[in-house]
Amino acid sequence: MSGRGKPRSVRAKSHEPADAKNPVRAKSARQPPKEPVKDTKKETQQIIDENKSKKTKEHKQPKRTTEGKPPVPHESVEVKTGSRMVRKGYNFDSNPDKILFTTLDQLKIKKKQKSESASIVNDLVKRIKDHMKKCTECFKDVNDLRTGSYYENLKISNPDEFDVMLTVPVERVDIRPFGDDGAFYSVAFKRGKHSLDRFLDEDNTISASGMLTEFRNEVKKCVKILRGVGLEKKKKGCPAVTLLINGTGMVPISLDIVLGLEVRSSWPTFTQGGIDKIDIWLGTKVKKEQKLKGYYLVPKYEGKGTVEREGVCARDIWRISFSHVEKSILTNHGSQKTCCEANGTRCCRVSWTLGHKTFFPCVQLLKYCLKLLKHLLGLLKAENPSLSKFCSYHAKTTLLHACCSRTQDSDWEAVRLGPCFQQLLEDFEGHLKHSMLPNFFIPTHNLLGSGHDRKSCQFLARRIEEERNNGFPIFRK
Repeated sequence: MSGRGKPRSVRAKSHEPADAKNPVRAKSARQPPKEPVKDTKKETQQIIDENKSKKTKEHKQPKRTTEGKPPVPHESVEVKTGSRMVRKGYNFDSNPDKILFTTLDQLKIKKKQKSESASIVNDLVKRIKDHMKKCTECFKDVNDLRTGSYYENLKISNPDEFDVMLTVPVERVDIRPFGDDGAFYSVAFKRGKHSLDRFLDEDNTISASGMLTEFRNEVKKCVKILRGVGLEKKKKGCPAVTLLINGTGMVPISLDIVLGLEVRSSWPTFTQGGIDKIDIWLGTKVKKEQKLKGYYLVPKYEGKGTVEREGVCARDIWRISFSHVEKSILTNHGSQKTCCEANGTRCCRVSWTLGHKTFFPCVQLLKYCLKLLKHLLGLLKAENPSLSKFCSYHAKTTLLHACCSRTQDSDWEAVRLGPCFQQLLEDFEGHLKHSMLPNFFIPTHNLLGSGHDRKSCQFLARRIEEERNNGFPIFRK
């Protein structure tokens, strides 16, 4: 019954005999047996009451979506931010996640293109590594460490940027902090001879600038005879030798060959309180495994290279790097893997299918959110060149902090892409508004400190908020 009025009775069809001549008799023959008279007024009122009850229940308990989550009511509230108007809670699409998944599809790299680029890079890295081992004395012990977005499966759009660290192992070294933030250090040998002795200063510290210059010269010797491979101009304070690879029928590739020192000793005291946070996320077992890997130092400094501290110039210091740990974390399982620990909850890792891909929950969504944030940051930088000092490492660090504040795998389920990405953006906005983004491994090192003025941080925070509250129009261009 519709409940809008009196119920309609359905008349059953009856076949009248062909010889029926008496119309009264024929009429009585068509009438169905008498039923008890219904109180239609009372029945109609009952239906109306039932419908009211249903509406009340529907208002209290909204229908579940296909993702198993109740839809969030969208209220459009206009708020002025600077010269722009932000409409909080506004969505262009009935499915707010649609634009995010569409954007992710557009950011995918073609397998053939990816394979071709990786093959070229691998061949070139092998050639440089072999040259170092055979033709040099100071770099004969180098090992390669593949880090960066490509090797973390976080590369977007094109396989056009690669980072490879060529590391030299050092033993029995004295690591002393340069400055108060714990990110930069001077390195000196304690005793004995070493293949790097030629780079020692008067105070027995290893000259980062001298070693990097020699490293660059050797890379240049190796690639100068190669067709389609060029050397980019040296950048101030940059620890990498950048090679530009141009080949027929492929996208130009930028390959950063980074010089590094591999230190096999306990982590500096400034790292306390940094990676320790992953206890509640990935567990104590994973943390111990990561800390046993040691750490790396790269020839990088901030500010003027002529600044001296305790007789050491800034251009000769080293910055600590945990890129190998970042890679391990971002390609790792989620918190539920702590089931193998004594105090962990027993679990069975379950994967499911979304679209045509089967994946594990937290790892995949972490990558989705980070890819989208990197893409958004790239578009905003292209829109306003004054934001050029902000980089993907700020996005990655924001994600690592977010993972430690929301530690359950259920917080990062792939069906929650929209809410998770929104939360990640809010986290990033908070860091920008306060001009404070602590290095994940070194809490005393503020990544938004030196070189990032408060005005640009505030501007970027406003632009991200505008995009977030208006359904990401920049993704639709």
